[in-house]
Amino acid sequence: MGNLFGKKKQTRVTEQDKAILQLKQQRDKLRQYQKRINLQLEKERRLAKQLLKDGKKEKALLLLKKKRYQDQLLDKTENQISNLERLVQDLEFAQIEKKVIDGLKVGNECLKKMHEVMSIEEVERIMDETQDSIEYQRQIDEMLAGSLSQEDEDAVLAELEAITQVSGLGAPRPLIHPEVERLRPRTGARRPDLQL
Repeated sequence: MGNLFGKKKQTRVTEQDKAILQLKQQRDKLRQYQKRINLQLEKERRLAKQLLKDGKKEKALLLLKKKRYQDQLLDKTENQISNLERLVQDLEFAQIEKKVIDGLKVGNECLKKMHEVMSIEEVERIMDETQDSIEYQRQIDEMLAGSLSQEDEDAVLAELEAITQVSGLGAPRPLIHPEVERLRPRTGARRPDLQL
């Protein structure tokens, strides 16, 4: 009653899997045949030796001819087993190749969908915005690090002087960075024009 209301269970066994299984079964049957023939050949070899001891050379010769024929059958069987194994390997490798191709198809589909979402123009716009932001941040970093050019320094000092004259604060004292002040050698009295 198991599948009365349920869906039919899908099997993962493909036609290639069935073919590989059949080929392996056939190979195993051939190997069993080889073992049986080898046992029979060993018996006939012993029997031929016994016949020669008993002086029945004609029967021993006939038995050795039969043995030679069976040796040829064994060679043919070995070739067939070899062909079956090669075919099994080819089928298994073809299955692997199919999986790789299926994976490539899925990957290509995903790439196509991603390319539909992002156009070249959009990427260029984002890259330009990113470059502008990087340049702006670099300028800020330079300003904070005190790496203004002499021209920029002069412009900042001129602006500061204009502000102090307008506000009536008098002549500005030169600014000294605290790190420079700390590194300056101490000599008893400090110069008043270098104080903060």
